[in-house]
Amino acid sequence: MTVDTAAQAAYILAALFFILALAGLSRHETAKAGNGYGMLGMGVAILATVVVAIDRQIDGTGLVLLVAAMVVGAAIGIHRARVVEMTGMPELIALLHSFVGLAAVLVGWNGFLAVEGDAAGGEARRLDALGTLGIHHAEVFAGVFIGAVTVTGSVVAFLKLSARIKSAPLMLPAKNLLNLGALGAFAILTAWFVADPQPWLLVVVTILALLLGWHLVASIGGGDMPVVVSMLNSYSGWAAAASGFLLENDLLIITGALVGSSGAYLSYIMCKAMNRSFISVIAGGFGIESSAGGDQEYGEHREINPEQVAELLADAESVIIAPGYGMAVAQAQHGVAQLTRRLRDRGVNVRFGIHPVAGRLPGHMNVLLAEANVPYDIVLELDEINGDFHETSVVLVIGANDTVNPSAAEDPSSPIAGMPVLEVWNASDVIVFKRSMAAGYAGVQNPLFFHDNAAMLFGDAKERVDDILAALG
Repeated sequence: MTVDTAAQAAYILAALFFILALAGLSRHETAKAGNGYGMLGMGVAILATVVVAIDRQIDGTGLVLLVAAMVVGAAIGIHRARVVEMTGMPELIALLHSFVGLAAVLVGWNGFLAVEGDAAGGEARRLDALGTLGIHHAEVFAGVFIGAVTVTGSVVAFLKLSARIKSAPLMLPAKNLLNLGALGAFAILTAWFVADPQPWLLVVVTILALLLGWHLVASIGGGDMPVVVSMLNSYSGWAAAASGFLLENDLLIITGALVGSSGAYLSYIMCKAMNRSFISVIAGGFGIESSAGGDQEYGEHREINPEQVAELLADAESVIIAPGYGMAVAQAQHGVAQLTRRLRDRGVNVRFGIHPVAGRLPGHMNVLLAEANVPYDIVLELDEINGDFHETSVVLVIGANDTVNPSAAEDPSSPIAGMPVLEVWNASDVIVFKRSMAAGYAGVQNPLFFHDNAAMLFGDAKERVDDILAALG
């Protein structure tokens, strides 16, 4: 068996591990094993790539650079994984997507320099003899375009998620026409490049794609950021697949297709959870305060203290906890888990209601609760628990806002109208843990805060949960 044949077998094995990883990550109980499969698949892929590079008689300098790149990349990855907080995971993932896009851009340019830039070279002659030179032109152009869109789109998402820039959407005149115009220009330039692969065309499409990626994500409001993360995940997958076609690497093609399709499907699920179409997300919208409700008076809110909350919980028969990003910021998940155990020991039926877009990342709340060892069987999705709020004694809304906003169901003029939300207001008592009365990430005021059966518990969520635990005794 030749080294190339063995490498192809290793790539297929790695792809199978990646498929097992996706299958494992789809369920709480198997997520840890799925993560292990993913690491194992990547390890096989890297080892096979290094062996192929050595077999092809890479020179000493090239081997040193390859090993150095692996060591530096591994060191950075291990460091970031060790120090990142759960609240920083969304922006870290967005930033990692930009690296995938940048790799696709570099691969595309390298492919151009090796073939189109060296028309008399052996690789160009080989492709010409096979009749696939035109296909190579298209692969180079498409790979660079998808990769560059992913680069700047991911960087803007990182900046928004980390609050380095405002989360509100950028509202340029005729912004949708600008996006459509950029896509039309890409189609024209692609045809031109396939017919006459000039380097200046590749420069133009690189700049065009970088601007388009920046504008696409800058134009999307903060309330849509969970969709943006999964959308960029899809983009990075297609960028990897494009690189795979360019490099004639089956593993990159398979893996890129897996990531691209799963990211696209996840985007669809997120859009469905917010009653939005993918096109409406691209067009922006969430993050703009409704003119109809911006100045509306909702009355006075009612405040409550931890001791009063403890009394309500002690007398409750059933409790539902609706967590949001504020719980992650306060790192209150361990206190919430302890409170859950304390109440269950008292015979209280405690469950969690998880909205699909709670937090800044799909599955963000599920990971936080799993980290705190909350039992999987009491963590329920929106459609599983929404019908139970009528029979619930107390709901604790911990750091959530937009996902429990009744405007989605009651105010047709609201920017979030029609978005499925946790109907917490149907419970007997609703306690909202919040630092202030500020609007949520989507920039929309929440009438729940002013309901007769709702009370505000202000302060750091972790500290307030600890106070409730102390009061429960």
